[in-house]
Amino acid sequence: MPEDIKKETIDNETAENKAEEIEIEGADEESTQAAEEAKDTDMNETESDDDALADADAKADEKSDEKKGLFKKKKKDKKDELIEELNDRLKRQMAEFENFRKRSEKEKSQMFDMGAKTIVEKILPVIDNFERGLAAVPDDKKDDPFITGMDKVYKQMLTELDAAGVKPIECVGQEFDPDFHNAVMQVENDELESGTVAQELQKGYMYKDSVVRHSMVSVVQ
Repeated sequence: MPEDIKKETIDNETAENKAEEIEIEGADEESTQAAEEAKDTDMNETESDDDALADADAKADEKSDEKKGLFKKKKKDKKDELIEELNDRLKRQMAEFENFRKRSEKEKSQMFDMGAKTIVEKILPVIDNFERGLAAVPDDKKDDPFITGMDKVYKQMLTELDAAGVKPIECVGQEFDPDFHNAVMQVENDELESGTVAQELQKGYMYKDSVVRHSMVSVVQ
């Protein structure tokens, strides 16, 4: 065989061997890269599993904390309910006491007014006697010191009764009102309208808002 052909054959074999080596090296590199990728994948999956486990543990802890919180909240709510119940009971008792106090004051005031009204009823006849006695004094005796003294006592009694809330009822010229007037007779009067009080026969009095004694009057027919 010629040397040139022999040399070419050797070169071809050498080239083929190198190509095979390159292919083997590439395959080895691919295998190594695949192994590394698989390893990375396993590590990622492991990390994912670890994260999942961590998340599960965190959720379990949260649920446990929630249960503890609910338990504490229930205890706090029970305590608050007891406080609210006691506060409500206290408010009710205070309201009842306030109502009792107002009712007692009202009853006390009514009893006082009843007692004062009874005293006024007993004093009014004395006032009537003063008025009758002073009206019967002749004109020439009105300057007598005794008559003057009686007149001052009469006026002083009227002043004290007025300060205590006792006032006479106005009736002459007013329309007849059975709540304040007591008609004992009817008269004819052209100057006044029918149903009007023409004359006061006995003075009536009021104590605050209640009638102590009705006015005794005559009414126009």
